[in-house]
Amino acid sequence: MVKFLIAAVAVLLGANAAFAVGYRNIESSEARTLLAKKVAVYLLDVRTPEEYRQAHLTGAVLIPLNEMERRLGEIPKNRPVVVYCAVGSRSCLVADLLVRKGFREVYNVVDGIVGWYRHGYPMVR
Repeated sequence: MVKFLIAAVAVLLGANAAFAVGYRNIESSEARTLLAKKVAVYLLDVRTPEEYRQAHLTGAVLIPLNEMERRLGEIPKNRPVVVYCAVGSRSCLVADLLVRKGFREVYNVVDGIVGWYRHGYPMVR
């Protein structure tokens, strides 16, 4: 009976860990709140350099999607990472990659900088 209970607990803990792994999709409004509350957030822009020059979020670090694999080491694993692009499609790919590479707290801004702009939030131009 004790072996059964130990096995059951191990299965439940393993299942809980499996569900905990992954990134979280958030809207730009929630990203703004998160950035205001957590000073240590790493804000990652995965658009092109041209898009970044046109407008970006204050404090964002640019690592374009096509450079991501090569530059993964630049992203800290011990901080929450908020990833954005224009409308959430490229950032979704990067968020998934980060989780697969061992990042634990990853957020994908599903409406991207376009959503940020539509809300009238400040950005660097």
